Amino acid sequence: MSQDPRNIYGGQAVIEGVMFAGKHVNVTAVRRKNDEIVFYEVPRKTYRWMQPLKKIPFVRGVAGILDSSAKGSQHLNFSMEKYAEDEAEEEQAQTAAAPPPPDITKKSGFSAGMIVSVAVAGVLSFIAGKVIFTGVPAILESLLFEGLFENKVGHNLLEGLIKIIMLLAYLYFISLTPLIKRLFQYHGAEHKVISAYEAGEELTVNNVQKYSRLHYRCGSSFIIFTVIVGVVIYSLPVFTWETIWERVVIRLALLPLVLGVSYEVLRITNAMRDLPVLRYLGYPGLWLQLLTTKEPKDDQVAVSIASFNRMRELDRQISQTS
Repeated sequence: MSQDPRNIYGGQAVIEGVMFAGKHVNVTAVRRKNDEIVFYEVPRKTYRWMQPLKKIPFVRGVAGILDSSAKGSQHLNFSMEKYAEDEAEEEQAQTAAAPPPPDITKKSGFSAGMIVSVAVAGVLSFIAGKVIFTGVPAILESLLFEGLFENKVGHNLLEGLIKIIMLLAYLYFISLTPLIKRLFQYHGAEHKVISAYEAGEELTVNNVQKYSRLHYRCGSSFIIFTVIVGVVIYSLPVFTWETIWERVVIRLALLPLVLGVSYEVLRITNAMRDLPVLRYLGYPGLWLQLLTTKEPKDDQVAVSIASFNRMRELDRQISQTS
């Protein structure tokens, strides 16, 4: 393999499928109930107004995260649409006398308006999640431990601990649901495919299954970094508060800065992960992946391989013609 593994394409699990992002195209592969694997292929485009933002340190992280949330939501919607089509076909087969649903199996149903709506919903969901996991720990810490420390650093550390406990509890309980468990299995399959590719292995199900479902460059590391970086930034003497509401407002106002700094820290650790000291910084992300990934089945690995191979094929074709 001639490609530098450090520049490996990113992946993302979607319900009943996997999305891989290449240099020129994003591809989602989904297995239908009839075992057919279908693809959703979208050229990678960056809006003009976003291109300069992605070059500015501490700003590019926030821009990239929002862009990824929007695009990821489109691919998730495709996966769920195919699931809905399978359900409709199964219902139609059970009630053959009833009129068929209107053209649902013949076209994807994606319109420009729908794509924009899904993208906006993805961004808003991300923002809402960050607001909840930023504001609630600050409120809980203030209510439970007010007056315990005179130094604000102690309160910030407790706030970070509450945030981590909330995150772990949330991931654990949602992972118990069958749908999210399958999503996490596809997440593990995506990691295994990337690891096998980086090792120069032929991408077969047996070869891929030999690798760990944990991967150093997963976004789980970013989640942990936001907690650690947040504690450091909130502890700076310029950010003080007197009331619980001042504390929450400061946290929310600093959220873009926390995300931006965390992204830069993640870039540094990924670029220098071969250095022993910096490599350890990625371990909390690996530990978190014990919750966000599950061991995939062979058919899930096959879907992940199909998505990755299709993405590479399209990338190669576009590179040759451009």
